[in-house]
Amino acid sequence: MLFNSIEFLIFLPIVFIIYWYLANKNIKFQNGLLFLASYFFYACWDWRFLFLLMFSTLLDYFTGLKMQNARNLKIKCIWFWFSIIVNLGFLGVFKYYNFFAESFAGLFSQIGWKASPILINVILPLGISFYTFHGLSYVIDVYKGKIKAENNFVDYALFVSFFPLLVAGPIERATHLLPQIKKKRIFDYNKAVDGLRQVLWGLFKKIVIADNCAEFANQIFNHSADMNGSTLALGAVFFAFQIYGDFSGYSDIALGTARLFGFDLLRNFAFPYFSRDFAEFWRRWHISLSSWFKDYLYIPLGGSKGGKWMWIRNTFIIFIVSGFWHGANWTFIVWGLLNAIFIMPSILMKTNRKNLEIVSKGRQWPTVSEFLQIIITFGLTVFAWIFFRAENITHACQYITEMLSSSLFRIPEFEEKKKAIITILLVIIFILIEWKGRENQYALEKLGLHWEKPLRYAMYYAIIISVFWFGGNAEQFIYFQF
Repeated sequence: MLFNSIEFLIFLPIVFIIYWYLANKNIKFQNGLLFLASYFFYACWDWRFLFLLMFSTLLDYFTGLKMQNARNLKIKCIWFWFSIIVNLGFLGVFKYYNFFAESFAGLFSQIGWKASPILINVILPLGISFYTFHGLSYVIDVYKGKIKAENNFVDYALFVSFFPLLVAGPIERATHLLPQIKKKRIFDYNKAVDGLRQVLWGLFKKIVIADNCAEFANQIFNHSADMNGSTLALGAVFFAFQIYGDFSGYSDIALGTARLFGFDLLRNFAFPYFSRDFAEFWRRWHISLSSWFKDYLYIPLGGSKGGKWMWIRNTFIIFIVSGFWHGANWTFIVWGLLNAIFIMPSILMKTNRKNLEIVSKGRQWPTVSEFLQIIITFGLTVFAWIFFRAENITHACQYITEMLSSSLFRIPEFEEKKKAIITILLVIIFILIEWKGRENQYALEKLGLHWEKPLRYAMYYAIIISVFWFGGNAEQFIYFQF
């Protein structure tokens, strides 16, 4: 079931009505309802993988209890590492086994040994990277004594599988979401309206911006050998807005939907394309994943406390692991490596904490210096996205070589020029709205709230009409594959 589907449009109001009107006075009933709704939501994709989700949930639930009740540290460590190994083992088998098998076979062939790897033909379970990280953070926090093990299985299972965030995040922490699950929730009209507004903006990002950009990004990347340099450059920009509109759109829908039920999820995007350097970009892009790696990998490795070389080493480890998290392909590893290289100037010059506030806060427009910084950061980001989108390293290198050729200065070529121009205009409008609302949690949060009602509702209706106008087929969200 997709957020941008008719099925979800029917599913959400039914759950909402039962949740607030039939289960309003009973928190156990509310949590049980959301737990069942979440499993139904997941089963609509493929019911067979419910068993894997349930196994992962049971594993970490009982591991938490076993660690809390362990007689000594040794037993506690055994349970801790058992959960870590099993969780990462399942993730490794489903997501990375074929990659390693093929990579080692290729390596052996280079030294003259013929190898025929045994590959597994299995679908990657939807959301496995996300719910596995939910469970891992819970087990680590219980092990370190940051939280107590959860005794109520339904409450813990809801934390892992809450349907707005189940398949593509944000990656929640037990310290943040579990207390909300256990606390009585009272319907807040203003919070619900704000949630609907964020859902609407998320749908606009996905359907109007991402899906339109995807059409041209796919066309250009899939036939890159036939395109000139300027068209390839524009294709990379289209993909940059596709992945941002798609993934941040999903996050907006998830956060807005959760707010309808009285929950506040972790923010996942904070206008990353307005960043002035890469350190700022990574504080604003996929925030829940970046903070997860910081807390559970970067800091345990020593962070920046062991001197400059340890700082550099740990930064490269984080970005390479982050790239590999996204998929079993060398292109993702190169993408992570490029981002590590791009962030190095900020680290070496110790300016990585310079731009903590949103650009041009309190001002209408950026300075010339800020504008140039944004353009340079965005340009390097788009360059790295080429590896993220390419089929393999060879494809990425060929794409870049042709893009940077003399044909870069020709006029871009498209089969549907009129539609391409409309898409570019939509992206420009989108950028202006995002810029206007950059100081808020999401662009539409306060836009138009002080306008006259007819004008404000005209804006909302225009967005709704555009969503339905462009929303013919329910296209999958791009991060489902990760």
